[in-house]
Amino acid sequence: QVQVVESGGGLVQPGGSLTLSCAASGSIFSIYAMGWYRRTPGKQRELVASITSGSTTNYGDSVKGRFTISRNNTKNTVYLQMNSLKPEDSAVYYCNVDVRSSVRRGYWGQGTQVTVSS
Repeated sequence: QVQVVESGGGLVQPGGSLTLSCAASGSIFSIYAMGWYRRTPGKQRELVASITSGSTTNYGDSVKGRFTISRNNTKNTVYLQMNSLKPEDSAVYYCNVDVRSSVRRGYWGQGTQVTVSS
């Protein structure tokens, strides 16, 4: 069994910064890609950023230059540093981790709310 837990969401003013963390634990043999997605009411979940096991990164167009994804392989953790936050960044942020345990599959966290408002 694999657990994925996000943390770090909250309320921040426009222009501010926030860092999200996501830790995977359990019966893990290896972790491949790790990523952050977000969803706002009435919209589909969208990719925010992803990072491969070789640390190749990919960002959604709306966050390029403002957000940075990184990972710590010894801690099975992925981070999302969010700078210059805008109200339109408000969403529930979800972590997805591509894991090989008994089988290889993706696991989702429960989500963490980020609200950007003055």
